[in-house]
Amino acid sequence: MAEKRDYYEVLGVTKQSTADEIKKAYRKLAMKYHPDRNPGDKEAEEKFKEAAEAYSVLSDPDKKQKYDTYGFAGVNGGAGGFGAGGFSMDDIFSQFGDIFSGFGFGGFGGFGGGGGSRSRGVSKGSNIRIRVKVTLADVVHGVDKKVKINKEVCCPECAGRGAKSEADIKTCDKCGGRGVVAQVAQTIFGTMQTQTTCPKCGGKGTMISNPCAKCKGTGAVKGEEEISFNIPAGVSNGMQLNVPGKGNAAHNGGVNGDLIVLIEEEPGKELQRDENDLVYTLFISVPDAVMGTTAEVPGVDGKLRIKIEPGTQSGKMLRLRGKGIPVLNGYGAGDLLVYVQVWTPKVISSEEKQMMEKLRNSPNFAPKPTSAERNFFDRIKHLFNG
Repeated sequence: MAEKRDYYEVLGVTKQSTADEIKKAYRKLAMKYHPDRNPGDKEAEEKFKEAAEAYSVLSDPDKKQKYDTYGFAGVNGGAGGFGAGGFSMDDIFSQFGDIFSGFGFGGFGGFGGGGGSRSRGVSKGSNIRIRVKVTLADVVHGVDKKVKINKEVCCPECAGRGAKSEADIKTCDKCGGRGVVAQVAQTIFGTMQTQTTCPKCGGKGTMISNPCAKCKGTGAVKGEEEISFNIPAGVSNGMQLNVPGKGNAAHNGGVNGDLIVLIEEEPGKELQRDENDLVYTLFISVPDAVMGTTAEVPGVDGKLRIKIEPGTQSGKMLRLRGKGIPVLNGYGAGDLLVYVQVWTPKVISSEEKQMMEKLRNSPNFAPKPTSAERNFFDRIKHLFNG
């Protein structure tokens, strides 16, 4: 387990710092490491908890005095339960929900609003959808893509606050920062109380007294961003990939929307896809079918050589294992299926005709199909089933 850091070091304050300075320092860290702004980032989540633990001690005069005198031992490992793992993310939002009143956050997932301190939801930017074309080689190996997108980005002037400074963000005096107000109405069933969006702040819970001149108080401006993402091996046409946090920026400091990538698979020129298998039709001559030969077939990364056994029938399927499409987020890959077709010429010379007449009269060339060869359709019918 990592060694605990000094609470003053965590918040970047000193023992002489005022209560307002301590609160401001915590607020800054909480905004930076808030889970809504760092989805899935475990390191940010730990820093968020660490800052909350430090603030819970240094913001309480009694705990602060004990900590200054006895260190961690004076507060039983920290934060009345944080250090011992007794406090969850819900506890943080429940106890310090007022700290986030200027963020535009209402929580993350199951967090936030604990104890009825906040009822409004988190502000989230809209998603962006794009189409990305991939080749067969991209599908087999996976590929890294870069795209430039015109979108709403966080305002660089105010860091997404919408206000010129944090001091210009005030808690709404009508709803007390909750974003909703209660309404009482008399009905046939008696007095009923309902909650509606606060008409003064529009449900944000805060009011901006001095809007940012660049974004006009929205916290977002038009911009361009180059986004990198990976398309994993095994994707298929029509599949959607989600790139979290790369959509439009939210207004007033919320969490960004997502980038939705729609896969558009370009059809192969020679190889056709059948789920995770690749299919190729190989035409061979009558003599090669009779006497056998070797042939080259296309693979994803180059030519592959296969052996045609003597007496190969038209419709014979040869399987090259593991030469198909990888299983998405799994193990193994499909196969390359080579369907052999014996090509018959439509026009022949007189000499070739005489040779064919001799072969026609040979008992060895009379058809003698096996039961497996008779059931040719059973071997290929899956190709016709959608």
